[in-house]
Parts: sequence; C-alpha cells; structure tokens
Amino acid sequence: MKAETAVLDIQGQHRVYTEFYRADSAEQTIILVNGSLSTTASFAQTVRYLHPHFNVVLFDLPYAGQSREYNPHERFLTREDEADILLELVEYFACDIVLSFSWGGIATLQALARKPRRIKRAVINSFSPIINQAMLGYLERGIEVMQACDRENVGAVLNATIGKHLPSLFKRYNHRHVSGLEAYEYAQMSFHVENVLKMEGRSCVSFAGEIEIPLLFVNGEWDEYTTPDEARLFTQYVRHCEFRTIGQAGHFLDMEHKTAWMQTRDALLAFLLPPIASRTRSLSTEKHAVAV
Repeated sequence: MKAETAVLDIQGQHRVYTEFYRADSAEQTIILVNGSLSTTASFAQTVRYLHPHFNVVLFDLPYAGQSREYNPHERFLTREDEADILLELVEYFACDIVLSFSWGGIATLQALARKPRRIKRAVINSFSPIINQAMLGYLERGIEVMQACDRENVGAVLNATIGKHLPSLFKRYNHRHVSGLEAYEYAQMSFHVENVLKMEGRSCVSFAGEIEIPLLFVNGEWDEYTTPDEARLFTQYVRHCEFRTIGQAGHFLDMEHKTAWMQTRDALLAFLLPPIASRTRSLSTEKHAVAV
C-alpha cells in the first residue's frame, strides 16, 4: 500500500503536504484530521482498516510534519484557517467523509458547520465539548513546558497524561517526535491552547447546532481527558449523533492494543459502510484480525 504524495497550494497562502491512498474498488473517500503536535504518521494504524474500503487522504498542516519546509511560519494559524484548509482539501480530493482525532475535532466541527456539500458523514474521535479538570491540568502543564521550549518535558507530559495507556514502543516514538519539534510548532500549539482555555470549550458547541450530517463520536473507556459521558453532551447540540465507547482504551484508541484496534475498526466501519457491505466486511476480515 503506497501513498501518492503531493504538496498542494491552498489559496496561494499555504503549502500542504498530502498523502492519497487509492483503493481501486472504493466508492468513497475519507480525509483524516490530525490532533495537536501530530503528523500523517499518527494515522498509520487507522489507515490499515480504512484503506480497503475507502480512498484515504492524510495531510500535514502548514506548520507540521512534511509541510513545514514549504511554509514561512510568519503568523499563527487559527482554527478557522485550519477549517479553510480542510474544506479546500475536501473539494480537491472529492471527499465524502471526515474523521478527526482529538483537537483536530475543533477545526473539523467548524468546517462541518459550514455545510460542505460533499461531506455525508463524519467521525470525531477522542473529543468532548467541555474542558474537565484532567484536561485542564494537562493543558496548563503543556502550555508551560511548550512556552519554555522544554523539549524533554513536552514529551514527558504527553506520555504521562493522554498517552498513559500507549504501549512503551509508541511512548518512545511520541517522546522522540514531540521533543524534536521546532520552536514555532510549540508556539503554534500554545496559541491554540490559550484560545481553548479562554473559550472553555464554548467554541465547539457554539456552531455544533449548524451541523446537519450524521456524526459518530468515539471515546475510550479509560480516557479521563475526553470521557465517553462528556462526549455524549453533544446530544444537546448536534442533531444526528451516535456514540461508541472503546473498552479498556484511553485517549489514543486504536494505537493502544490489538483489541482496541479491532473495536475501533468495527465501530467506524459499521457507521460508515452500508449494512450489507458492513456484514461482508466482518466475514472477510475475521481471519485477518487474528494476525494483526
């Protein structure tokens, strides 16, 4: 499975690195939206179960990953800017579905509130409409070490909080990745965190009522930062929403262990595929799942 890569010009303002995983038999295309400090590599586990059924699009925001070298980083991107970029990519790749992870849910919900004509369904992973005490502590400590450009402690904070349930290999990868970022990436994330703290989550719910397509919210049973119960508060704002809880999983869901990977796969495909196709998928992947 090899990606077709490209660096796209977005409205003459940004250059965005993209990966396109083409599936010859797929009838729909899904675009994945990263969380904070993440890159396309963060979705490696997710692409494995989406690609046989969908064309899959990944991208790095202008300040991150393989987009960094193509952009001047002269100003911070707002969540509105990120929503603009997402909608441009949706049009370019003719996407039908959006899937976001963690803080990528903010830009995704903003984009969906604009009622993009192509998008028919969306999945919002590891997100909730409120900032609870656990998340508040994580954000306040995170902004402290990022503003100090304390690289070692940026990695330590991540692994001790939202990454606490990751296997040791992924913790090492996370630490190496986030401790090696550029100072402007920390500054960009600090900018986002400050805005989130000022709004206390209100920026999400203020436009959620404008979303008309069906949404699936997926949260981990052990995720104390975006809990399943708190995610269900979206029923107060979103017209058509469903919820799934991944058992014995934290914030990173399908990255944490094989059973969580299979549960997340099944939850997403049951929501995104037509019923007959979904049943066929279950039968054809049952043996494969054992070897994952």
